[in-house]
Amino acid sequence: MYANEFDATMQMIRGKWKILILYELADRNGRFNQLQRTLHVSHKILAEQIQQLMSDGLVLRHDFHEQPLHVEYELTANGQSMIPVLDTICDWGLAHVDRSALVTVLCDETE
Repeated sequence: MYANEFDATMQMIRGKWKILILYELADRNGRFNQLQRTLHVSHKILAEQIQQLMSDGLVLRHDFHEQPLHVEYELTANGQSMIPVLDTICDWGLAHVDRSALVTVLCDETE
């Protein structure tokens, strides 16, 4: 149960890794090991975060039933619809937070 629509949305994307996972999957499907290498996240944490995103209907898992195991993740329509929301939050952050306080910039297209 969520307190309201803002609470529901924020709970779906809260945490250090979910937004990064969504951004990684925004333009292309991703394999688990590829996401793990790109994000520098532990296997356990990535698996938990992907499972939560799948439970929230933002990410879809495709099992190709091959050996060796071939699984890819992609954004659902709901997940894709979240990207413009995240871009808006990113833009606000870039406009109101000193860049020297940011470890990395996710959404500045000029970099």
